[in-house]
Amino acid sequence: MQYLAEAQRYQTMEYRRCGNSGLKLPAVSLGLWHNFGHIDVLENARNILRLAFDSGITHFDLANNYGPPPGSAEENFGTIYKDDFKCYRDELIISTKAGWGMWDGPYGDWGSKKYLVASLDQSLKRMGLDYVDIFYHHRPDPDTPLEETMSALDLIVRQGKALYVGISSYQPAEAAKAFEILKQLGTPCLIHQPKYSMFDRWVENGLMDLLSEKGVGCIPFSPLSQGLLTNKYLNGIPEGSRASSHRGNGAIDEEQVSKEKIYRVRQLNQLAEERGQKLAQMALAWILKDPRVTSVLIGVSKPEQVTDSLQCLKNYHFTQEELTRIEKILA
Repeated sequence: MQYLAEAQRYQTMEYRRCGNSGLKLPAVSLGLWHNFGHIDVLENARNILRLAFDSGITHFDLANNYGPPPGSAEENFGTIYKDDFKCYRDELIISTKAGWGMWDGPYGDWGSKKYLVASLDQSLKRMGLDYVDIFYHHRPDPDTPLEETMSALDLIVRQGKALYVGISSYQPAEAAKAFEILKQLGTPCLIHQPKYSMFDRWVENGLMDLLSEKGVGCIPFSPLSQGLLTNKYLNGIPEGSRASSHRGNGAIDEEQVSKEKIYRVRQLNQLAEERGQKLAQMALAWILKDPRVTSVLIGVSKPEQVTDSLQCLKNYHFTQEELTRIEKILA
């Protein structure tokens, strides 16, 4: 049956301006890191994407290596896009990245101009797109001059293959240099995508202040610490979870689910219940409480998790008492 998007899809979603740009992103965006590869069920991915868009999620975030196997998330997205979303292209923000190993030889990894331009060309073919809205350098390259990597991002915009550019997982000092180079080139950095959750707070040591100062947006990934900040692990590692599935591609490892972590998760879960939220909803709300955050990336394995995650938007305000309690739990 032909997909027809929900007419009221923009009525319930909150949209936040991305830094000093003219672009707004939904407060919750959908990441296709897991559950969209060739090892997954295509129709499940289709149902997730449809429900997300029907709920006002206009931003779908990919990368060249998402799958598994690498490239397959973009291929599957391209199939679904062609069938369901092509007529809605101007209502979508589609992003992809390059920076991790993608093909053999010296030109299939890191941050050279050769790799980044070739990778995006391949991504566009896999997805059936003329351009992406945001193209990211996925991680810093210690061996390629930053000027070369940033000039590649500038070139890609000037070629019309991306509207905006971003960086991911850059530390504050190297991010500051990247922002300055891009500004001089005339293609300002739109957004930074860092890993950020209650259990991984490195961005609070200077990066968030830098983004605010420079007018760069922020879209955290892994806000639920790969599922740890959900009720899934309250009683240890269940069968079928990411920690037991051995998917690879960044899925959580069993050793990360320690007794100490579970103890903290249970305490956080108690607070979430007192707030009338599930733990995952509170963890997302905790990220979104910071006005410097443009959007938060969720990853889901079934459609109902989209609806469940969006409940975080009903309450992302915390009392000082609640914040103090969270700090004590996490200390």
